[in-house]
Amino acid sequence: MGDDNGVNGDLNDNLKRQSTGDPQLDKAVQQWLTWDKNPWTRAQIESLVVACRVDDLRSRLCSRMSFGTAGLRAPMGAGFNRINDLTVIQSTQGLFSYLSRYFPDFSGRGVVVGFDTRGQEESGCSSQRLAKLTAAVLLSRDIPVHLFSTFIPTPYVPYAVKKMGAAAGVMITASHNPKEDNGYKVYWCNGAQISSPHDKEILRCIEEQLEPWSTSCWEEELVESSSLRTDPLVQINSCYMEELTSLCFHRDLNSSCPLKFVHSSFHGVGHVFVQQAFQSFGFAPPIPVPEQKDPDPNFPSVHCPNPEEGESVLELSLLLAERENARIILATDPDADRLAVAEKSDRCGWKVFTGNELAALLGWWMFFNWKENHPDPAETQGVYMLATTVSSKILQAFARIEGFHFEETLPGFKWIGNRIHELSKTGNTVIFAFEESIGFLCGSMVPDKDGVSSAAVVAEMAACLHNKNLSWPSMLHTQRICFWYGYHVSKTSYVICNNPPTIQKIFSRIRNFEGEGSYPKTCGGVRIVHVRDVTMGYDSSQPDLRSVLPVSRSSQMITFTLENGVVATLRTSGTEPKIKYYTEFCAAPGKSEVSSLEEELRKVTAALLEEFLEPEKNNLIRRFV
Repeated sequence: MGDDNGVNGDLNDNLKRQSTGDPQLDKAVQQWLTWDKNPWTRAQIESLVVACRVDDLRSRLCSRMSFGTAGLRAPMGAGFNRINDLTVIQSTQGLFSYLSRYFPDFSGRGVVVGFDTRGQEESGCSSQRLAKLTAAVLLSRDIPVHLFSTFIPTPYVPYAVKKMGAAAGVMITASHNPKEDNGYKVYWCNGAQISSPHDKEILRCIEEQLEPWSTSCWEEELVESSSLRTDPLVQINSCYMEELTSLCFHRDLNSSCPLKFVHSSFHGVGHVFVQQAFQSFGFAPPIPVPEQKDPDPNFPSVHCPNPEEGESVLELSLLLAERENARIILATDPDADRLAVAEKSDRCGWKVFTGNELAALLGWWMFFNWKENHPDPAETQGVYMLATTVSSKILQAFARIEGFHFEETLPGFKWIGNRIHELSKTGNTVIFAFEESIGFLCGSMVPDKDGVSSAAVVAEMAACLHNKNLSWPSMLHTQRICFWYGYHVSKTSYVICNNPPTIQKIFSRIRNFEGEGSYPKTCGGVRIVHVRDVTMGYDSSQPDLRSVLPVSRSSQMITFTLENGVVATLRTSGTEPKIKYYTEFCAAPGKSEVSSLEEELRKVTAALLEEFLEPEKNNLIRRFV
């Protein structure tokens, strides 16, 4: 791709000789211009050198990405800390090195590779191109690659890894991040996202051999010519849709369902797959939002391609639903692993469910159907539901009364996926898992959140409730669930902080709030009875003061349990410059004054924000909901 002859060769030599005044930076520039063969990203670095943009060069070239909650995720563009041809090639070389050491039969198992629809092809950083380069690196070392021939939902990669017995999977996606971003998401052989120590070892292997092995690593054509490349699309899609019917409990009702559903795929990959999922359940296809049906990496109709933002990004869906007299809106994020749901009520207009509210409905629905098919109470002992620790405790209330098991994990579906694998090895069954950020898993056919299957399950739940007149609409059924198991009033939001040192300062202040090594004693005048800081491995509720949840030093997370029953958590996002905050008031079963619970929670949430985060002082950008 690059041309080192003639004028271009002279320009490259001149650029390599041009000093920035920083020897370390000069070396990094020279390495980039020597290794990078993509003309688009080379031109970015060349222009920065000519313009003497030293700070920009240092930002791009003097640090590297680390494996986080979702593998690698960063803006597309030139630089060792961005997503581009070179960093994807380097990452895949490191992945190959680690997998070849770990799996004696690696050359027989291969790797699954999938991609979404991000990035412009002319930029050289499209997801499809990066997926082909990932495949090319592996094929150059005679490793079989199961590369999907077209865009797919993220859940298809972990599903394919398990179904095909692959050593690992790679999905090129940045999910619901801004259009400028892309990512490199890695799955282990059990189908779960990679976790420690694999993430650290892969990163170490990447750093051991940064120079591209050969020109063949850059050759997309190798993907088309190699006999070791297979396309799993037809097989995996067929198996997925067939296995999806195991989550369908009332197919006879679905075909005659009078409810209309609107679906938005948010300019991503979800449209065709959600249509097929509805067909597998016996439904008429949902009505697509035409402006958002087809993939478009520019996400032109939404200010943010994240359905978790709620009504502000569902405007086109709401307008279409009103025109079509549809009562339920389903929205999958761009890579179709998350699901947002809105419902029209004759009493209250449109209601956009939070992740916690929808989880209460889905958890109840999955257990209701499981009990119908397993009437022996003894079988309940092998049933589990899982949730991340910042999510609602409503499943815990279910488990307490119904007799199944509930467990919490650290935030991130990698923890849920790996726990599902561990439980399945001992003969247990996970029938539902979720994280509050609209990530749901019904059943356990995919050890990751799955917006496609969740959309079909939500539709069937709505159809069944409507048919049997069980407190339809589901908003009312949510209220009944809360009456049975106790009202769980929650609040989730975030502040944006683009300065990492400020985030460190905020959490350091909290850990030394009442003097060195002393956490806050009150929040909004309410006594704090327990503090858990998984970043530091501390939990004041345990006799040995050690956190039961694993220590996670790569991110910040502190949880406060207050005397009035409110649980509040502050944590940093693994993929975005955000400090997220979560508060929940858990009431006992029976009648509760919901308005008083909400007011108490509002006061504590406001105090948590003002006293601990100090938004104005730290120049934080608030999200108001």
